[in-house]
Amino acid sequence: MKYRILTKEEMQIFDEDFKHFMITNGVTNEEWIEMNISDIPKATALVELFSDTVLQKVYEKLQFIEFRSEDACMIFHCKKENMELISLNKKFGNSDLSTPESIHDALSKTPEELSIFKTEKAYSEIREIEMHQLFEKGCFVSSQEFWDALNFLIEGDIISK
Repeated sequence: MKYRILTKEEMQIFDEDFKHFMITNGVTNEEWIEMNISDIPKATALVELFSDTVLQKVYEKLQFIEFRSEDACMIFHCKKENMELISLNKKFGNSDLSTPESIHDALSKTPEELSIFKTEKAYSEIREIEMHQLFEKGCFVSSQEFWDALNFLIEGDIISK
């Protein structure tokens, strides 16, 4: 397995896609029901293959992911050849960087408590594998708007680096 098995909730979202996947793989609904009773390893292998296919497509389309904690907010721009990072870190004080509201408050009310930097690196693994590893460590989908806002702060030298 390349990534992970989709959760029950995720499988429900992709229910129609899964039905098409099963048809493409020559498995009828009746065969699927029987397989779940009599050949669980084969059924599991099909779910794993479907999960990997879905996650591969999702990761290929994603460009921005982020990680937040009380002390840091990191947003990654996952480009084709490399990954850029903007990292917002608490230097001291009581700033909280774990929610959009608290990040906004820290940036607008106590920017002196924060440091920000931007860096980039080439992928050491396949792009989608590295993204998956970041998701496994707690990252989640982010937006270009958030990236652009933080990038504006860096370029405008609004927060000390």
